[in-house]
Amino acid sequence: MAPVSLKIVQGGGAITRTVLFDTAMRVSDAHEIVREKVLVDQPGKDYGLFLTSADDELTGIWLEGHRTLDYYMLRDGDSLQYLCRTRNLRVRMLDGTEKTMLIDETKCVGDLMMVICDKIGITNYDEYGLCFEDEDEQTQEEKPASGTLTLKRKHQTREKDAKLEQLSKKLKTDDNVEWLAQQKTLREMGVDPKKTLLLKRRLFYSDRNVDSRDPVQLNLLYVQTRDAILDGRQVLTEDKAVEFAGIQCQVQYGDFQEEKHKPGFIENMKEFLPEQYAGSWGIDRKVLKEHSKHKGLSPLEAKHLYTRNARELPTYGVTFFLVKMIRQVKQPF
Repeated sequence: MAPVSLKIVQGGGAITRTVLFDTAMRVSDAHEIVREKVLVDQPGKDYGLFLTSADDELTGIWLEGHRTLDYYMLRDGDSLQYLCRTRNLRVRMLDGTEKTMLIDETKCVGDLMMVICDKIGITNYDEYGLCFEDEDEQTQEEKPASGTLTLKRKHQTREKDAKLEQLSKKLKTDDNVEWLAQQKTLREMGVDPKKTLLLKRRLFYSDRNVDSRDPVQLNLLYVQTRDAILDGRQVLTEDKAVEFAGIQCQVQYGDFQEEKHKPGFIENMKEFLPEQYAGSWGIDRKVLKEHSKHKGLSPLEAKHLYTRNARELPTYGVTFFLVKMIRQVKQPF
């Protein structure tokens, strides 16, 4: 096979060296040549070769050691980044706790989940996923539309899409959840090393077995279930909402004490009830009455009761998306 001359780039472009390779050479052998010829800033760290995307320098693919250079269709003058394979990843759980861990970013997200969940104490890693934290997008200014019919239609479409997005946020649907693809690496998706990722349960097929013997998973399941109920993503009656609020009180306040837990004790009912029920007349008395029924339950037992009752809801485990109907306009013959 013909030789190929490649640029090996370090330090974001601070160091660039041109190295000659055989296209039939395996990536692992090419890496050994690079290691000998390129100055390594941090000896002892594991490095790899990364091919950036033609469209975006932040994304690309890691070259796999068992592949040949010809597999990646490299040509004379192409550049390869010589990067450290490991990096710190900051992961936040729904209960607000954060963990920073060292990961091999040449691994796809699916493989990383095994490492991440193991360090957190979760065994069924395949039911969890990473997603970007929900951030309010900044509104972009619209350019003035001209008087043509085509531009008016485009403006109307953008306006409808904006309304749909606002409705999605108000109803707390899952349209805006950006899950990281399981089969891609963090660099392939352009995940900034400074970015904090959110760990959430994405599948619900073994959660029935989660109880107080697994406090880590039980807590994460409880928080995710509680948030879904309070955000209105679970459809339930006022009586059911009061039941869940009473159990939540047991989790947060412990046993009911008549001299302490009186009407007005809970300052913000929206922290315990969906918005549509939080302002109902006499609702605080109903919640406290429900709270009194769970005396003696430990916080873990109360969390287990909360999640067990939630599984009986008809909308439990259901993902909601907004859809819009597109009308077909018949063209005249």
